Amino acid sequence: MTFDVHQLDTFLLVGAAVTLLAILAVRVTSVAGLPSLLLYLLMGVALGESGVGIGFEDAKLAHALGFGALALILAEGGLTTSWRDVRPSMRLGVSLATLGVAVSVATVAVGAHYLLGLPWELAILLGAVTSPTDAAAVFSVLRVVPLPRRLTGALEAESGLNDAPTVVLVGLISTGALAEKGIATIGGIIVFELVVGALSGLLFGFGGAWVMRRIALPSSGLYPLAVICLAMLAYGAAAAMHASGFAAVYVAALVLGNSELPHRVATRSFAEGVAWLAQIGLFVMLGLLLSPGRLTAEIVGVAVVAGLVLTFVARPLSVLAGAVVSPMGRRDLAFISWAGLRGAVPIVLATIPLAEGVEGAERLFDIVFVMVVIYTLLTGPTLPLAARLLRVARRSEPRGLDVEAAPLERIAADLLQVTISPTSRMHGVEVGELRLPKGSSVAMVIRDGQTLVPETRTVLRHADDLLVVTPRKSREATEERLRQVSAGGRLAQWLGDGDGDKRG
Repeated sequence: MTFDVHQLDTFLLVGAAVTLLAILAVRVTSVAGLPSLLLYLLMGVALGESGVGIGFEDAKLAHALGFGALALILAEGGLTTSWRDVRPSMRLGVSLATLGVAVSVATVAVGAHYLLGLPWELAILLGAVTSPTDAAAVFSVLRVVPLPRRLTGALEAESGLNDAPTVVLVGLISTGALAEKGIATIGGIIVFELVVGALSGLLFGFGGAWVMRRIALPSSGLYPLAVICLAMLAYGAAAAMHASGFAAVYVAALVLGNSELPHRVATRSFAEGVAWLAQIGLFVMLGLLLSPGRLTAEIVGVAVVAGLVLTFVARPLSVLAGAVVSPMGRRDLAFISWAGLRGAVPIVLATIPLAEGVEGAERLFDIVFVMVVIYTLLTGPTLPLAARLLRVARRSEPRGLDVEAAPLERIAADLLQVTISPTSRMHGVEVGELRLPKGSSVAMVIRDGQTLVPETRTVLRHADDLLVVTPRKSREATEERLRQVSAGGRLAQWLGDGDGDKRG
């Protein structure tokens, strides 16, 4: 197949127009409380054979591109996740991503087989592809719902970790390995892939952070690119060892995102932009893969019934099972159960049996597509209401500071650029009341575009940018102290770490 300059021009024109339209759509969906994925999927359908007429039926290419996009999305999830926030909920997140997924798969499979008459293979595949939650879908809605850290941490950990076991399971079922090897052997394979994948992520995460701290690149723009490449390197290395690349990329990105790296804020912003681009391309492509002519009343009916089983039976049971290792209140568990949004992950997983030529895979893809659209429309807009009814929403959850670091190699120090967010309790605190570690100091305050050399009695305000110089050995303590004051104000020394949940 040849690709000439004129085709490239057309591709760039259409691609840029679709991407810009998708970016503008983010504002519309955020106001409406809907995950943007729905609009992107519909854009893909509109561009497809029943709309503009762009034909796309290559399931293997969709499978490969989908996995690449998911890896980038997971990398962004790890890089932007605060270990401080997810650590208290990590046990619950891991339990939901393993034990909870197993319960969900079994429940949906039994329901699909006995209620809908699906063959066991398709029933198990349906349970496997629809069990994982989607980080992009969950947090595009949760951004407008102020929640305590125990809930956001659990949801974030679950959505970042549950892709890996389900990808392994769907792959094994689609290739016929489940029938050949037996459940015990399959369980061992899954454990091996997850453990080796996680170890690969730890190796590249800590190793990459060690290297990044000791080199001075000629341009600040190279740091975000290097971090993304390290996360992708972890994915590729794990995949080469027949381990879980998704576990590797998420763990590596989580380590890198919480390490003392230069230009962390810029890195996170870059990763967020890359993830948005991956989401847009992924959802539009999946929309192209759908043929609306195949969506019969029977397909829609099966999707509705299967979605009811998943939403009102399998998801609550999986949350209850996951909470065995980390008990939480009933209202918290009820909200976690309702917040289990599905997004790109189930549709991408449905391309695996499609690419492997599994009998009935096309029907499965259509069912999953309809399920994702219907139940995202059902649960997404109602999450704020559910949070209020269950009384789990907080009026004001203090946000951490945005801290950007640049290395000062000649004096073994770092320059921190600190932005005081609109909800930070550092507002009204005097510079002298920060009580930074010895050797650290506020060198400059930027307020309303004007620079100010601070004194000890200078009062800090919302939207101020601070330039803080700190010896490298004191950087972690300096950042910790700044975050304490941001969460607890001038009383931080009595409130400890200023955790919003502890203050109640």
